[in-house]
Amino acid sequence: MRTLITGGTVLSSTGASAADVLVDGERIAAVAAPGVFDPDAADTVLAAAGKYVLPGGVDAHTHMEMPFGGTVVSDTFATGTTAAAWGGTTTIIDFAKQEKGTSLLATLDEWHRKADGNCAVDYAFHMIVSDVNDTTLKEMSTCAGAGVNSFKMFMAYPGALYSTDGEILRAMDKATEIGATIMMHAENGIAIDELAARAIAEGRREPAQHGLTRPPELEGEATHRAIMLAKVTGAPLYIVHLSAAQALAAVAEARDTGQNVFAETCPQYLYLSLDDMMAPGFEGAKYVASPPLRDRSHQTDLWRGLRTNDLSVVSTDHCPFCLKDQKELGRDDFRDIPNGMPGVEHRMDLLHQGVVSGEISLARWVEITSTTPALMFGLYPRKGVIAPGSDADIVIYDPTARQTLSAATHHMNVDYSAYEGFEVTGRVETVLSRGRVVLSGGTFSGRVGHGTFLSRDRCQYLR
Repeated sequence: MRTLITGGTVLSSTGASAADVLVDGERIAAVAAPGVFDPDAADTVLAAAGKYVLPGGVDAHTHMEMPFGGTVVSDTFATGTTAAAWGGTTTIIDFAKQEKGTSLLATLDEWHRKADGNCAVDYAFHMIVSDVNDTTLKEMSTCAGAGVNSFKMFMAYPGALYSTDGEILRAMDKATEIGATIMMHAENGIAIDELAARAIAEGRREPAQHGLTRPPELEGEATHRAIMLAKVTGAPLYIVHLSAAQALAAVAEARDTGQNVFAETCPQYLYLSLDDMMAPGFEGAKYVASPPLRDRSHQTDLWRGLRTNDLSVVSTDHCPFCLKDQKELGRDDFRDIPNGMPGVEHRMDLLHQGVVSGEISLARWVEITSTTPALMFGLYPRKGVIAPGSDADIVIYDPTARQTLSAATHHMNVDYSAYEGFEVTGRVETVLSRGRVVLSGGTFSGRVGHGTFLSRDRCQYLR
């Protein structure tokens, strides 16, 4: 099957050019000046005049079918990857979550059972390490050999996912040995739990307390501590869902010295704030995630960090819980609200809005949503670029279309939108996943089971 995309502006992490793209089967066969290819030699011709043609998005941080906080996230791999396709994301990297007392290999097998044959777009895994012991450390090597070479740890959630500094040090030593990357949820969980307990004792139980008891200083402190542990061990470090200016300053300082430290932020930290968590009644529970939404003043720093590359990636931390029956578990105690927000469908559009508003360039839009995550997690050049030999994961994007984000129209399996009523400029028009048109003109034509597992190589940015 040969598909020809004509008349569009092809975007990359280095710029834009008028070009036609020829797809042969699942791969990109060639990219050439307009008019070079014979349309009669293609089975399908997709006209892209006035549109952008860009590599499919790579969302490097999602949680599908993950148990957390006494419930399970509301998106399955089937519903979540379908929603991703609607939003122009053609690859997700999901987190396999080790429970205390279980093995990494059993966890990896479990996530394969959940995802294999059930994804509409391609997928890969990171591994959450919550139980550091001799067996776990040995299994990290086996996981890396199986294409899962990034391991997430937590400085938050004592009693559940939390690791001590000593445990983090041991895992970082192993990561250095095997060429893997440690991903870190950097918040001082011990101090946060003390502040949360004080709030409850004083009768402060509303959703906004989730943010007020997780101050940005405790994210900054934990980020700095993680960076120092990584420096001692030589481990590459990737800070997930960075939300605070204090944490960003620590990352920037480390990068300025040449340390292998990287960080992502998420759309919710660029567009939402503590004000949303302070909505009347229980509405603020919709916005409970960790780290929490911050005061709007942090957004200026985060956008600047994206421009300077101190923030390298924008992922979603897609972790949806319905307001009814799930978020409501914490109606009487904010500590019991399941932490997480939906977003996998809207990342590409929200970041394009950053182009529209002048925060980032078109090239940077492609870089932080597709090319850099592919490089960061060993998927490039199979993913993240429109080039001969790469997978034909391609988005045709209308930069002038207007749309209003809403739970009434989104495709995520959750009963609210964190961006309800947001008006954005730009919309995905057509999506190809490995050469197959899975979305066109507002109609989804893909299928669950099309997505294939991606075995990943090491980070391609390591010095």
